[in-house]
Amino acid sequence: MDDAADLLGETMVVAWRRAREFPQQPERARMWLFGIARGVLQNHARGERRRWALADRLRGELRPAEYPSADAGDEVRDAVERLDADLAEIVQLVHWEHLTLAEASEVLGIPASTARGRYQRAREQLRSSLNDTITQDERRVKATSSTEPRACP
Repeated sequence: MDDAADLLGETMVVAWRRAREFPQQPERARMWLFGIARGVLQNHARGERRRWALADRLRGELRPAEYPSADAGDEVRDAVERLDADLAEIVQLVHWEHLTLAEASEVLGIPASTARGRYQRAREQLRSSLNDTITQDERRVKATSSTEPRACP
């Protein structure tokens, strides 16, 4: 088992955190540690099952990607990259991976209400960021167009 060392380490961390509960009798202490190890192994097995189920579901839903031109949407990608990691992740799952908010919340392991809140904050920040970008671009266009000489009629 490749994860044996990690699982042993996690078992020892849990035991250390719960040291106040450590039984005084050697046999009970041994059984107490076995109980902790069993819980760690069960958590690990649940996690593995979830990862495999997610991988199977994603494999079943993957469809060929249609790629836009290399420079299409640069300002949007840049705005998404400037978001906090948790906000960017929800935007990417919803818009780039075409998941619903409920599906995205499941992938992230968060309640649907939390996903909706993050998505709303992300939209507000993106809207603000993109409006700032557009305003800056308009200023540049106006600045360059007002300094260029006009053609005589």
